[in-house]
Amino acid sequence: MIKELSPRQFLERRAGGSEMTLLDVREDWETALAPVPSDILHIPMGQIAARLAELNPLKETVVICRSGGRSLQVATFLAAQGFSSVYNLTGGILAWSRDIDPHIPQY
Repeated sequence: MIKELSPRQFLERRAGGSEMTLLDVREDWETALAPVPSDILHIPMGQIAARLAELNPLKETVVICRSGGRSLQVATFLAAQGFSSVYNLTGGILAWSRDIDPHIPQY
């Protein structure tokens, strides 16, 4: 079972010193339209398997997409690959826009 974090929980943990990777698995056009105003690693979902070496399996990884579906699939894949601590960002960028930064467009 993949753990979940809300955008607010993610930001609180990061502010508390947790070194978490925020992995954005949306397509390039999506990140251009609605960027996450935070330090992220962007790898579109379709490229995850080929670019797995760019991720640290020992570091906490939080996966984000538009609404939480693709990120849950990627988080499940990462956990199956031996990543020790993977989270799905509940609600994706839509929740981030709604709960954290309303300037981020909803699409």
